[in-house]
Amino acid sequence: MSTIDAKYFKEYREKLGFTNQGGVKAFFGAKDISPTVDYNYIQLLNSRLSEIIKKINDLVIEELKLDEIDDFTLNNIDLVFQKLKNNNIITRLNNQGRRPEEVYFSWMRGFVISTYFLKAISKIFDIDISKIKTIGDDDLESIETFKRTPKADLEICLKTKEVIRIEVQSGFQGINDIKQHKVQEAKRSKFENNISTFVIHFDLFNGQVAFVKIDEIEDNNVNWITRQQMEGQTVFNIDQNYFIWKLTEKPPMLTELSFY
Repeated sequence: MSTIDAKYFKEYREKLGFTNQGGVKAFFGAKDISPTVDYNYIQLLNSRLSEIIKKINDLVIEELKLDEIDDFTLNNIDLVFQKLKNNNIITRLNNQGRRPEEVYFSWMRGFVISTYFLKAISKIFDIDISKIKTIGDDDLESIETFKRTPKADLEICLKTKEVIRIEVQSGFQGINDIKQHKVQEAKRSKFENNISTFVIHFDLFNGQVAFVKIDEIEDNNVNWITRQQMEGQTVFNIDQNYFIWKLTEKPPMLTELSFY
């Protein structure tokens, strides 16, 4: 009987039709098969995004409502979807093995909420909405530049000439955290450019909004926790004291926030 050794292993894999171990693993695990994107499912997800925005638009105060809500959903859901599809980005979305449709919905939900509340942000910071600059790194043109980085979403020049950055977050399950790398990037921006970064966190599960100046969060803050639901990541759990705006009421002005 011949010896079972590394040479045999290699010959065996070659007889299977593979020249390297990675190919064998991918074959047996079906990792080389990409699921076909279910665009009927995505249409249902897009409809749900529209429903979410319309429900929110119904409950915010009159001065924050969007008059042309159908135009908003057309421009920020339907057309964005078409652009992602046409640039072959949706088929290449993945995250810890989740289906592309799920990653797409997660990204779109955050994008749509952030865009919807630009009107509210302009009122909070007392600037024209056209003066809110988008600086995030998500790009709808190619998968190479469609990425999530620690850089904040928005940049604003206040009437005092101070430049600040704003990270808009949305929570939908009642879990309200800020990822550690967001805080680290904010501290770097403050140190290198003297630009402060604020997180505006929309807890849509409970109808409340928090404001956190994240470049001032200390490393030994008691709200740093390990979140098992997020693969054991270290996150800053947003304390209830940071939530000062009820979504059904008028938003606070910058001067009313504790850090100003």
